[in-house]
Amino acid sequence: SSMIYMASQCTLSALFSSQSQLEYALDDATSQQEKENLVYQYLRKLDDKEDLKIPDFEEGLEWLNTEGPLSFSRELAGKVVVLDFFTYCCINCMHILPDLHQLEKRHSVKDGLIIVGVHSAKFPNEKVLQNVRGAVLRYNITHPVVNDRDARLWHELEVACWPTVVLLGPRGNLLFSLVGEGHRERLALFTSAALQHYRDQGLLRDHLVGTKLYRDSLPSSFLSFPGKVAVDSSRKRLAIADTGHHRVLVVSSTGKLLYSVGGPGSGRKDGKLQEATFCSPQGVVIKGDIVFVADTENHLIRKIDLLEEQVSTLAGVGFQGIDKDGGAMGPQQPISSPWDLALGTSGKSKAQRGGKEDNVLWVAMAGTHQVWCLFLADGKLPQGSNFQMGTCVRFAGSGNEENRNNAYPHKAGFAQPSGLAPAPEEPWCCLYVADSESSTVRSVALKDGAVKLLVGGERDPMNLFAFGDVDGKGMDAKLQHPLGVAWAPDKSLLYVADSYNHKIKVVDPKNKQCWVVAGTGEAGDVLGPGFTESSFNEPGGLCVGEGVLFIADTNNHQLKVLDLETKTVSRFPISVEDTVDSATNFSCSFKVPKLPKSALKVNMPLLTVSPGQTVNMKLVLSLPEGTKLTKEAPSFWILSAEGNEWLLESRVATGNIQDLSQPLSISTVLPAVPDVTDASPELTLSVWVYCCLTGGGSCMMKVASFIQPLQIVTTLENGPVTVTLAHAF
Repeated sequence: SSMIYMASQCTLSALFSSQSQLEYALDDATSQQEKENLVYQYLRKLDDKEDLKIPDFEEGLEWLNTEGPLSFSRELAGKVVVLDFFTYCCINCMHILPDLHQLEKRHSVKDGLIIVGVHSAKFPNEKVLQNVRGAVLRYNITHPVVNDRDARLWHELEVACWPTVVLLGPRGNLLFSLVGEGHRERLALFTSAALQHYRDQGLLRDHLVGTKLYRDSLPSSFLSFPGKVAVDSSRKRLAIADTGHHRVLVVSSTGKLLYSVGGPGSGRKDGKLQEATFCSPQGVVIKGDIVFVADTENHLIRKIDLLEEQVSTLAGVGFQGIDKDGGAMGPQQPISSPWDLALGTSGKSKAQRGGKEDNVLWVAMAGTHQVWCLFLADGKLPQGSNFQMGTCVRFAGSGNEENRNNAYPHKAGFAQPSGLAPAPEEPWCCLYVADSESSTVRSVALKDGAVKLLVGGERDPMNLFAFGDVDGKGMDAKLQHPLGVAWAPDKSLLYVADSYNHKIKVVDPKNKQCWVVAGTGEAGDVLGPGFTESSFNEPGGLCVGEGVLFIADTNNHQLKVLDLETKTVSRFPISVEDTVDSATNFSCSFKVPKLPKSALKVNMPLLTVSPGQTVNMKLVLSLPEGTKLTKEAPSFWILSAEGNEWLLESRVATGNIQDLSQPLSISTVLPAVPDVTDASPELTLSVWVYCCLTGGGSCMMKVASFIQPLQIVTTLENGPVTVTLAHAF
């Protein structure tokens, strides 16, 4: 019976009374020294009590960023451990990652600190390891993460909500717990005090724990977690938030890359297009030569001017704000996790405006659960006062996280609104909102700000768990964490990215009917044959083009095109250079993707050449029986000389592969003056070929790398030399 007693004792509630006394005392303490002494006193008291040891991690759980499973009796023994109970969709969980990052900078594993992310599921879909992997990549989490798929530890400790941080001593003993965000200072104080306390007792160990970053095991893709996509009104250009690469792309309607701004790392720099940086941008709007960007993790709204080639900040101060009213000029107004943007006109219906278009930028302010408004010209909000150009102010939402509809905009409540779509035409005259955490789509009336339900959710405004996957009318329809909405004015239909159901749905606002357009309901990357046989993986955004929908298929790292006439789904290829195959394009910025383990390496016999000579490489490839090149995926070749960069004058050549029926010819001229210190230079030609079964179905990626060693002799004559590189996959 004592065992059972101990087990029931070891929940977070065992800490509550003593920790809350400590918290009160800390609130009254005036100096840092006094605070530290209070914490040491508390730790000594805990040591005298029965040891509050927590159960170990289950066997057989998946671990990321480590060489293997961690255990309190092995790797974590003698360490102060911070357990971060999180779920990858909860924005508040993401807000504490910078706090954890700061801790890691201050105290190393050798110093005795280890942070472990414990992913505990919330939606049925979140039990999928793939999504946890995605979160680790998307939010650049480098500490160990365990997927506690049945949330066992969460239940045993009686954790109540996300995010919860639990601090443990070197025996896996409970020390503190912190619930919610905004505890950076407490967390820092508790952690450094615990490290000092146990170091003084000689209980810390300085061993390292084997890390193996998950992101290092992946090939690099052109897009990384694209969150949103927008099309300009002339429908000739698309803007893509390449969220994981911290950049914004502008591409032609055929996929030719026109501009790439920001990336590959994060930052918050304004200025020239080449120098500007973003941090996990989400919402984008493109109109003419202007792109507006929700720079989500910088908590900023940015503007890219393609004509002036400049990036500027329109709103936000660069850190997360808590103000729920706003009203300051943009650059002085703190904001919180802006997730989507939409251009619109405030205060009047289209007929009354007399042509004054787009005087505001609507903002889905996910961090404060509201819809805000940035004035691009002087204007007014419904029933509100006049605002001058540049003002950034709340439009709707109390700031409480709830699913509350109300005729008064400030009394309504949203729950992590993540997508916006204006429908300014009569009779709709509203802004549609994808309200992700309540799993609903809502409307905000443009004339008076009244907030109404369109589909999803349930009557109790406090219940954010009314999710599901059901076609139907109004509240009978069920969604799961929808992140995007797009309005099709010519059809008067609203398309919805029902993200955690991996589906695209459509709503007819006349009768509030909601039904599936595409997606199987399972996460996947299958293209057809039809809409309902196609699969997606957490699509986060979408927009309406001419007869097509463009989908940001976020966790598949792709853009997809849904052709509404032929009911087919295809990938949207992005080509860096729109060029003929045989042309050799040189680029300094191109990063050679890391070869996957499955890549085949072909070592060619030594080729004797002379300085200044032209080397023609004839590439002859044949695909596996019964397959063809995937039209939508960009097969390509790369010519590089790693370690012998002088051979290509420090450049990398690349080109597309669109046809393998003839040999591809790739040529390069060797430098006239060789590097004499390099005895055995080599050229490497890598080919990345995407092919699929002719009958449809599965697709493959085949990679081969030809290594061509050269012997440079000055006595040879100078005609071009041709070498044939052949391979059958």
